[in-house]
Amino acid sequence: MPRYKLVIEYDGTPFVGWQIQSEGLSVQGALQEAIFRFSGERVKVRGAGRTDSGVHALGQVAHVDLTREWPAGRVQDAINYHLRPAPCAVLNCSAVASTFDARFSAVARHYVYRILTRRAPPVLHRDRVWWLPHGLDTNAMQEAAMHLVGSHDFTTFRATQCQAESPVRTLDRLDVVREGAEIVIRTSARSFLHNQVRSMVGTLKLVGEGRWQPDGVADALAARDRKRCGTVAPACGLYLDRVDYPEVI
Repeated sequence: MPRYKLVIEYDGTPFVGWQIQSEGLSVQGALQEAIFRFSGERVKVRGAGRTDSGVHALGQVAHVDLTREWPAGRVQDAINYHLRPAPCAVLNCSAVASTFDARFSAVARHYVYRILTRRAPPVLHRDRVWWLPHGLDTNAMQEAAMHLVGSHDFTTFRATQCQAESPVRTLDRLDVVREGAEIVIRTSARSFLHNQVRSMVGTLKLVGEGRWQPDGVADALAARDRKRCGTVAPACGLYLDRVDYPEVI
């Protein structure tokens, strides 16, 4: 049975998230319906990460098995045709070995969070950034971020409904940089807990405002207590940037 790897871009604003829900349009559901329309097959599209409602993707990865073997380019074009007008597109499609799994074969996931700090609200980037009408101290935020890099128990920074067996994760990167009027936060790990990135960003924002000291983030992490987390950042500023895989699977 041929397996295809899909690299997907989407605006998460109108979606209930990646995963199919009892109500509302999901990215997974939109893709599965598009595949059915061109192939006649009811399939399950399996993604590398279950992004929440309102979270965007620049390079989500998924795989799907089809009964018939199609040229990869035709699969990509057909899915994109039937996805319209949903704000979702397959950027790349390739045939892969049956051993490839979009979720379990991944060796790293990379997220980007965008904060717009200016007096005027966003117009062109509405629902795509977290707008704050005041500045943030990026140096203090970066100092605080370094307390989170490495292997830790991230209980403080995961959702109470998180289903992961262990709260321990290894954060490979958490960088805070200013790019014009935006503050861009980039983070990488093999895997993340539910709401981990948005929880970390919301806490770093408190440091940037001077309401927390950088060392306070280390204290919150060590407490292993969800109540010690700052306000969770809104979904609109978060993007799944890309997912890495070993060269040979």
